Amino acid sequence: MIKNTLISVISKEEKKEKKGSVEFQVLSFTNKIRRLTSHLELHKKDYLSQRGLRKILGKRQGLLCYLSKKNRIHYKELIKQLDIRESKTR
Repeated sequence: MIKNTLISVISKEEKKEKKGSVEFQVLSFTNKIRRLTSHLELHKKDYLSQRGLRKILGKRQGLLCYLSKKNRIHYKELIKQLDIRESKTR
């Protein structure tokens, strides 16, 4: 299992200041999603982890939708930085 494929885009000092920002929350959800995805590649029948993954994906989707409506430039930069697909608008 690959454990250290997580993103360290934000430094530790910035983490203390920006824990509540939308960008930081999307970053932490993305880290959790990547960890759970690598876990589920090994344990395919772990249905509780699958449910947790779907919940986190939904939360991240909502935050990305909010960010795209509020500030489109930050949204585009964040998607490029995290290397994730652009979400469909609701």
